[in-house]
Amino acid sequence: MLSDATRLRLMWLLSVDEFDVGSLAGTIGVARPSVSQHLAKLRLAGLVQTRREGRRVLYRARDAHVRALIGEALFHADHEVSGIPCHE
Repeated sequence: MLSDATRLRLMWLLSVDEFDVGSLAGTIGVARPSVSQHLAKLRLAGLVQTRREGRRVLYRARDAHVRALIGEALFHADHEVSGIPCHE
C-alpha cells in the first residue's frame, strides 16, 4: 500500500490531521476521483478510518501504530534519497 507515492503522501498528511477528500486533493494536487480511489484502498487495508461531520467524510490515520509506520517509512525513504547509511 505504501509503495505508491500518492498513497504515501496521503498517509503523511493523514498521520498529522484529519482531512476531507477535497482538501487532500487540493493539498497534493491530485484529482478528487483519484484521491477517493486511493483512500478507499487505504481504508480497506485498515490504514485509515473515517468519521462523518455533517455531509463531509473526514479521513485520518487509523491509530498510533499506523502513524509510527508512516514515520518509519518516510525516515527510511529519507535515508535512501540522501545516502545516509542504514541502521543495522
